Amino acid sequence: MLRLGITGGIASGKSVVARMLRDLGFQVIDADTLSHQLMEPGQPAFNEIVTVFGTGILGATGNIDRAKLGAVVFADPAKLAQLNAILHPRVETEIAQRFAQFERDGVRDAAFVEAALLVEAGYQKHLSGLLVAWCAPDQQLERLRARGLNENEARKRITSQMSVAQKLTYATEKIDCSGTLAETQAQVEKLAAKLRKTAGPE
Repeated sequence: MLRLGITGGIASGKSVVARMLRDLGFQVIDADTLSHQLMEPGQPAFNEIVTVFGTGILGATGNIDRAKLGAVVFADPAKLAQLNAILHPRVETEIAQRFAQFERDGVRDAAFVEAALLVEAGYQKHLSGLLVAWCAPDQQLERLRARGLNENEARKRITSQMSVAQKLTYATEKIDCSGTLAETQAQVEKLAAKLRKTAGPE
């Protein structure tokens, strides 16, 4: 079974590509969801994050308010690095366990992990290949503003990550998400057919 990553800059289309692959029957791990689960009260990461960043990041229910935490870490690269140092090793362990389970369950062609920071975390070294979803930087900005961020916030989010051009240098597969959904879908279906052909008959 190939263990493949899906990454790309924020608002570049990686989640759309992941959803299309799921719809085509592939297993896709969402690393962001894993991160959120690991930050829940009672999880070891919760206490560590609150100790480092203070109770000001908590919401009314006592959970970590991701918007408050995001406002802190995206304004300060050193704080973002601290958060990643807490979360990334735990997320990597969970991803490895899930990939192993897919293999035990008989997945033969490929399974994916979707994460914004796969390359930044160095996790691509553990993968068979890396799919990079990309679009033009001005499209990223436009999409983030459509999500409710102001221009300053959107630019901070974009610049907190490795540039699209840099990520593309790590790609074994590239999906251009700058066009229509139908155009993206066609590229994803072509990739799916290639992966299934590589796996061979049952």
